[in-house]
Amino acid sequence: MSELLEKDISCPYCGESIDVIIETLEENQEYIEDCQVCCRPIVFNIEVAFDGSPTISVHSEDETY
Repeated sequence: MSELLEKDISCPYCGESIDVIIETLEENQEYIEDCQVCCRPIVFNIEVAFDGSPTISVHSEDETY
């Protein structure tokens, strides 16, 4: 079951605080959305725990794990 969450994040490029709406699913996901201020691509990682709670992290395209 999907859920919409409003989250305040910091852009990894310009550092600006922006509000985003994130759709969480029952599985982990990764997607790219452009910053509303500097228009650079932000990579969103959403991990879902066993209890269904999402953990959201963002990074630039240049960062690797």
